[in-house]
Amino acid sequence: MVRPAQTARSERTREALRQAAAVRFLAQGVEETSAEQIAADAGVSLRTFYRHFSSKHDLLFADYDAGLHWFRAALSARSPDEPIIESVQCAISAAPYDDSAVTRIAAMRSQDLDPGRIVRHIRQVEADFAEAIEERMAAKDPPAPGTEERMRITVTARCIAAAVFGAMEVWMLGEDRSLPELDRLCRQALALLQDGVGNPS
Repeated sequence: MVRPAQTARSERTREALRQAAAVRFLAQGVEETSAEQIAADAGVSLRTFYRHFSSKHDLLFADYDAGLHWFRAALSARSPDEPIIESVQCAISAAPYDDSAVTRIAAMRSQDLDPGRIVRHIRQVEADFAEAIEERMAAKDPPAPGTEERMRITVTARCIAAAVFGAMEVWMLGEDRSLPELDRLCRQALALLQDGVGNPS
């Protein structure tokens, strides 16, 4: 699919702001970083910054948004004949993350933000994650709305998303916040789910 130039440019700007914020946050902390500094580091105006993010604190969640975009692309690249749980696990495991940066940003989120805000954002990302899985499951042979098959796909997608984000919650509360530990917990959660629901394709 060819994206409009404006959309591609907007994605590049958001990514530049995300990277600039991560560098600043990790070097000097969230509270010591200003939106002006992030915008300048990304090479954009402050007005452009606020077109993409309502505050610097929103950038503490930008890794989720970038990860979701990457997850959608990785999931769509998997074979449509591969079992969905296997496709999801492979797409998650192949994500190109910087282990140290991800774990440090996660720690900053828990220190600098209200827990309710974190939960609300994670719930939204979980819903988007489920939607990506649902789209992948329905792509091969889209079922009609309101059918039993449509409901099976929706419920399965939401269960898989809940398992992954349940693993993420355990990871965030645990002492080992490394990405290999998150990967292990995701695999464990998906294996538990697979044992309970079979292996829907």
